[in-house]
Amino acid sequence: MRFLRLLRKQMRDGQEVRVKWFFVIFFIILHILCIPAFFYFSLWSLIAFFATCWACGAWGITLGYHRLLTHASFQTYRPIKYALTLLGVLSWQGGPATWVGTHRLHHAESDQPGDPHSPNDGFAWSHIFWIIYSARPHHAPRNFAKDLMRDPVIRWIEYLWWTPQLAVLAGLGFIGYLIGGWHEAAAWFFWPGILRIVLIYHATWFVNSAAHTWGYRNFDTADGSKNNWWVALISFGEGWHNNHHHQQRSAAHGMKWYEIDLTYYTILLMERLGLAWKVVRPQI
Repeated sequence: MRFLRLLRKQMRDGQEVRVKWFFVIFFIILHILCIPAFFYFSLWSLIAFFATCWACGAWGITLGYHRLLTHASFQTYRPIKYALTLLGVLSWQGGPATWVGTHRLHHAESDQPGDPHSPNDGFAWSHIFWIIYSARPHHAPRNFAKDLMRDPVIRWIEYLWWTPQLAVLAGLGFIGYLIGGWHEAAAWFFWPGILRIVLIYHATWFVNSAAHTWGYRNFDTADGSKNNWWVALISFGEGWHNNHHHQQRSAAHGMKWYEIDLTYYTILLMERLGLAWKVVRPQI
């Protein structure tokens, strides 16, 4: 596998290569905990699952972490900015400054040796193994997000990013118990809780892996970014990745009439309601 060749090269070059066992164990446990979801199911938990996927994935990661915090594709009021950031941390993908810094580094070195998750080092590497191996020089992602670290609220969220999820998981179980007892409590814990986290993980990771591997290109960028319809579908518009790499600050990733971008439509709705301004339009 290509990522194993990468690790061997790093070791030959005298760089420390280690497995981040905490993340290995963490991801294994989360995936195992998805199995009981299929034994504890209810209509209400399924509705809550879709609602939380939209809130944490579409609003938290795609709208908040990516298009607002990383690329400043639009501006909004501070309370909305902080609310979107809190929804982002509920996907358990790291603090806002770390996430944003890593993504900015990806754009700066896209599919080059400094890219933290290029599929040039293997599909599996770009999808997940880049998280569990420290096989590249330390880039200190927060150094690429110093603008966020100057905001005291964002800075506190960065340091405490993992804590709100614990309260949400407990709250989901409690809501389920109030609705229908212990079976419903388990359904709410596993469906809008655990399964939601894991599915948003893979939706995000497929942007790194699949959207740099399969698809078509509207623009001749210097990297291997592709437009991939099914990645766009599961990631609320992020799969139009070649468009995004061509115009990184554009609030719209879908730039053809058939490239459906639900997040851009959300931004336009926010603009219409006076909740967003200075929306960066695509230059086609």
